[in-house]
Amino acid sequence: MNEEQAQPRPLEYQTERGQLNILGFWIFLSAELALFATLFATYAVLYGRIADAPSPSELFEPTGTLIMTFLLLTSSFTCGIAIHEMRHGAKKQLMAWLILTLLLGFSFLGFEIHEFMEYVQQGATLQSSAFWSAFFILAGTHGVHVTLGTGWMILLLIQLRQRGITRVTSRKVFIIGLYWHFLDVVWIFIFTGVYLFGMVM
Repeated sequence: MNEEQAQPRPLEYQTERGQLNILGFWIFLSAELALFATLFATYAVLYGRIADAPSPSELFEPTGTLIMTFLLLTSSFTCGIAIHEMRHGAKKQLMAWLILTLLLGFSFLGFEIHEFMEYVQQGATLQSSAFWSAFFILAGTHGVHVTLGTGWMILLLIQLRQRGITRVTSRKVFIIGLYWHFLDVVWIFIFTGVYLFGMVM
């Protein structure tokens, strides 16, 4: 295949700085992976140590958890479509899909905050037991990351509106996409390892 027939690199990879920034973000995600691995390990060690607090099987509701999972999985899909539209130079479609991703992220956070408030009202708090401390720190850390992601996405939408799709903004969109998919993967582990197991505890 000659050079003319070769597919051009995506816009975010067309500069050395863009390539290095994306590589650097992958390294950052590996550090984030280590953080969540530590939180999961702590949760596993403290699993079942509920003291006098309610058990997770009493409080975990499958309906709310499934809704949150659906919202986050769907937001990962819409974020992927946004990247696809970006690579076709479609600014309006890119922004529209990012806004939809943002709304789904806000909806997820709304359900999670409501869930935490329900748990607190029923006697499950950070101080209730070792188990609930581990749960709130693990799930809460993920929630904080989602919150930071939504704020980051808002700032990126403002830049896209002002500057359009450039090598710089495309790199930032691609990186927020990596971050968002990472949070989605972490949530799948929380859903299966925390909620599903907790419902039968």
